[in-house]
Amino acid sequence: MVPTGPYGTWPSPIDAALAASHDGRPDGLGTVGDEVWWTAPRPAEGGRRALMRRRADGTEESVLPAPWNVRSRVIEYGGMPWAGAQRAPDGGGPLIVFVHFPDQRLYAYEPDVPGSEPRPLTPLSPVGGGLRWVDPQLRVGQGEVWCVLEEFTGEAPTDVRRVIAAVPLDGAAAEDRGAVRELSDDRHRFVTGPRLSPDGRLAAWIAWDHPQMPWDGTVVMIGEVTDGGPFGAVRPVAGGTDESVAQAEWAPDGSLLFVSDRTDWWEVQRIRLDASVPDSGPGTSLCPGRAEEFGGPLWQIGRQWFRPLDNGLIAVIHGTGTTTLGILDPESGELVDAAGPWSEWAPTLVVHGDRVFGVAASPRSAYEIVELDTSTGRARVIGCAHDDPVDPAYYPEPQIRTFTGPDNREIHAQVYPPHNPDRIAPDDELPPFVVWAHGGPTSRVPLVLDLEIAYFTSRGIGVAEVNYGGSTGYGRQYRNRLREQWGVVDVEDCAAVAESLAAEGTADPARLAIRGGSAGGWTAAASLAATDVYACGTVIYPILDLLGWATGETHDFESRYLESLVGPLPPKAPQGRDPQVPARYRERSPLNNAERITAPFLLLQGLDDVICPPVQCERFLAEMAGRGIAHAYIAFEGEGHGFRLADTMVRALEAELSLYAQTFGITRPDVPPLELKQ
Repeated sequence: MVPTGPYGTWPSPIDAALAASHDGRPDGLGTVGDEVWWTAPRPAEGGRRALMRRRADGTEESVLPAPWNVRSRVIEYGGMPWAGAQRAPDGGGPLIVFVHFPDQRLYAYEPDVPGSEPRPLTPLSPVGGGLRWVDPQLRVGQGEVWCVLEEFTGEAPTDVRRVIAAVPLDGAAAEDRGAVRELSDDRHRFVTGPRLSPDGRLAAWIAWDHPQMPWDGTVVMIGEVTDGGPFGAVRPVAGGTDESVAQAEWAPDGSLLFVSDRTDWWEVQRIRLDASVPDSGPGTSLCPGRAEEFGGPLWQIGRQWFRPLDNGLIAVIHGTGTTTLGILDPESGELVDAAGPWSEWAPTLVVHGDRVFGVAASPRSAYEIVELDTSTGRARVIGCAHDDPVDPAYYPEPQIRTFTGPDNREIHAQVYPPHNPDRIAPDDELPPFVVWAHGGPTSRVPLVLDLEIAYFTSRGIGVAEVNYGGSTGYGRQYRNRLREQWGVVDVEDCAAVAESLAAEGTADPARLAIRGGSAGGWTAAASLAATDVYACGTVIYPILDLLGWATGETHDFESRYLESLVGPLPPKAPQGRDPQVPARYRERSPLNNAERITAPFLLLQGLDDVICPPVQCERFLAEMAGRGIAHAYIAFEGEGHGFRLADTMVRALEAELSLYAQTFGITRPDVPPLELKQ
């Protein structure tokens, strides 16, 4: 007989410390010789990213000890932070170039040379945010590394330029900015790292400008490689202001491959370039008509959704909502998927010979490194293998759902009902549910094992993750639902899912909560102000004041994001645009609607956050003061945008559970009580 217990009171072996220790995923996958390398999160080591290698015998080891932290701050979200190659064909050992997070300098390191230490390749700059680097491409034979340089020219976050640059490997630029050779001009605000054609004559990269975000419009640029000078004959060959190209790579035959959404879905395209023709056309789709994504939003520089193999085939990540790894024959259009349990593949692919390596997860396993042998079709885990920290019987069972929202629009969501093998609830009780709004907002939630979700579901609290209108994974039209509708469509879609769960008897209508971080924090706060659906909410490093965020309170990358999400403000608004846009900024902001918030809330913020700065929380709390609404504010020193320290994550998760327990009338003596102020 399984004991009966009220929802929310169930005991669980999944505590906050366990959830925190499994936060994050391996990333930045690459090969060095025959070895696979990657970066891995270390919440218990100050939140650093460790550089890992898998040796030929299958052992995994950290390449650099703490406090080395392999992570870039370019566009604040970073991207590929390292590159590696064999020093010499005769087995001279690996040469690694990486970005160290605290000072953002490039370093070179030869890990197999006894006594070797990382040595700086680039200088520091006292101006603004300094010099930053990302997406390195090693050219050992030429004695240099190509990468994106982000250079601050003043103190403001928008005083910045970005170019492709060559850094000498001999350390000549370690104290001399003048030794850095610029390969591109700064005609574009944003660029990715260059990709060199098989014959070494051409380089290709992606570029875009304000006010476009990379999922709105980008262009593929190519330039001729010159001897010791900048790229020559630079010209665009694909993309535009209304077409998003997320990745570009050269095929072995010299054609240019890229993923573009000009057909509504990100599809793999090919151009056969003729250097005498300025524009070679829009490209040919290699797998048309599938109505699924072969790319995604370029939140980080150097993301990889596809990689060409030496034999002409192409490894691709594709899907609708969920993703899988497949091998595409560009001549026939035939696509064969890898077998396996994985439902999500991170955009960090690498190929070596006839093998493909990726990072994948499933609803029953965390992210692990997978090898696909294309000669046999066999896929196997080779690194970061998932090891159940508790009995998997405590994991939730996700339900992929499609709900109906206003105007009969579809809303995609993943629902995780409460689940615990040791308890059942009384027959006459409905469970509390928390609606999770993802960040971005141009992003989505993956269908993977998340111990933070299991932390709640194993205690008897359901979770519903909503891919509201504007989310990726469902085509450009679905993304465009949020254009100038942020704070409306996202709020409505989350509420529609919550109300549907209550109406069908899945959730208790009196015990619904909303939770989100970053853009999801905005949606959570805006939902508390705009609806009475939720009994409480958890708001994590949020945007709360649109006007403040649009006029200098965030970083350069997203400084004009709101022009598409809300509307362009004067004087940047095109002639004839809606004159009511400025009012929209005020009317939708939780800061200006504090009097409408009547539900208790928890506000969590990193004090080092430059994307959603703590000043927004401080102004919001000043507006809430004296209104008699129970709330708590916890600010974390040493945390930026996205919590990385184990202690922070533990405290945040336990505080969130305490909020729900107090609001929903649940007794949980095993969780430190959260002090709620009026």
